[in-house]
Amino acid sequence: MAGVSLKCGDCGALLKSVEEAQEHAELTSHSNFSESTEAVLNLVCSSCGKPCRSKTESDLHTKRTGHTDFVDKTSETAKPISLEVPKVVDDSAGAMDVDGSSSQPEEMVVPEVDKKLLEELEAMGFSAAQATRALHYSGNGSIEAAVNWVVEHENDPDIDQMPLVPANTKVEAPNPSLTPEEIKIRAQELKERARKKKEEEEKRMEREREKERIRIGKELLEAKRIEEDNERKRLLALRKAEKEEEKRAREKIRQKLEEDKAERRRKLGLPPEDPATVKPSAPAVEEKKSSLPVRPATKVEQMRECLRSLKQNHKDDDAKVKRAFQTLLTYVGNVAKNPNEEKFRKIRLNNQTFQDRVGSLTGGIEFLELCGFEKIEGGEFLFLPREKVEMVVLNSAGSELSSAINNPFFGVL
Repeated sequence: MAGVSLKCGDCGALLKSVEEAQEHAELTSHSNFSESTEAVLNLVCSSCGKPCRSKTESDLHTKRTGHTDFVDKTSETAKPISLEVPKVVDDSAGAMDVDGSSSQPEEMVVPEVDKKLLEELEAMGFSAAQATRALHYSGNGSIEAAVNWVVEHENDPDIDQMPLVPANTKVEAPNPSLTPEEIKIRAQELKERARKKKEEEEKRMEREREKERIRIGKELLEAKRIEEDNERKRLLALRKAEKEEEKRAREKIRQKLEEDKAERRRKLGLPPEDPATVKPSAPAVEEKKSSLPVRPATKVEQMRECLRSLKQNHKDDDAKVKRAFQTLLTYVGNVAKNPNEEKFRKIRLNNQTFQDRVGSLTGGIEFLELCGFEKIEGGEFLFLPREKVEMVVLNSAGSELSSAINNPFFGVL
C-alpha cells in the first residue's frame, strides 16, 4: 500500500510531499526518508480558514486569535505518495511525473498586490516583504485583513522574506467582511495608532536626551567648582608666602638698624646699650612649607628664589632689576595669552635687547627655564614647546614677578 506521507527517520517529522522532503533535507541535512501511512493533519479553522498541520499549531492559533473550532480535512487532502522513480514512457515525449504532469520546474515570481495598499502598509512601518506577504496571503483585499495576517504570523520564520508564487498563479480576492466605509474607518484607526506610537517614541527619546543634557551639565558645574576651589587654595598659599617674606624682610631691616645704631654709639665713644633696656627682638619667622595640595608649589619656590638671587646680585642697580622683572613678565604674559603663537614661545639668546634686559643678568635665563623654556639649536634659542605650556605654571610665574615688582621688601633677605 502506498504511503500518504513521508517520514524523516532522523527526526520523525511527517511531510506531505516529495518537495517538502527535499526542502527538509536541505535545511536539516537529513536524508533518511520512508513512506508512511500516517497522514499529515489538516485542521482548518472554521472562523478564518487557516490550515494547521498539527495539534500544537492549532493550539497556538487558538491562543493567538481565540478561534476554537477546527474542521479535520486530513482524509480529503491525503494522497498516495511514493519515493519510487517514475518510469519514462517515451524519451521523445519528455519526463513525466506520476500523475502525468510535466516535471519541468515552474518559474517563481513575486505576486502582484495592490500598490496603494502596499504603500499604506509601508507608511505604517511594515517592511516591503512583510506588506507584500500579508496582502498576498490575506487575499489582497484590505488593510485590516493584511494587518490581522501580520499579527497572526509575526513569529513565522519567513515573515521577512518576499513571497514567491508560480508565474501563472492568480489570487482572487475574497469578499470583504466589512463595508468600504468600515474598512476606511479601520484603516484610519490603524494610521492614527501608528502615528501615536511614533509620537510616544519621539517623546521618550526627547526625555532621554534631556536627562543626558542635565547629567552633563551637572558634571561640568562640579568640575568648574573643583577648579575654582583649587585656584582659591593656590592664591591663599601665595598670599601667605608673601606675608611671611615681608615679615622676614622687616626683621632683617630692624636687625640692620640695631647694628647701625650700635656702630654709631661705638664711634661716638658711648657705652653699648644695656641689653635689659633693649626690647627683645621678635623671633625669626621660620619658613613653613604649605600643606595645601598646590600642584606647582615646588616650582613657585624655585621661581621666587631665582628672582631673589637676581635682585641680590644686582642690588646696586634697582632700575635694571625692575626692567628685567618687567621684561620677564611680558614674555610670560605673551605666552599665556597666545599659547599657539610660536613667535611668543621662541627667544633668540644673542638678541642684543634680550641680552641687555635679561640675558646678561644672573638668574634671568634660569627663570625662563623654570617656566618651561628649553635651549635648542646648540643653545642659540630658548623655545617652549606647545605641549609643555602649562597655564598653572605661567600664572604662578606672573604672580611671582608681580610680587617682586610691587613689593618694596622683595629680595632684601
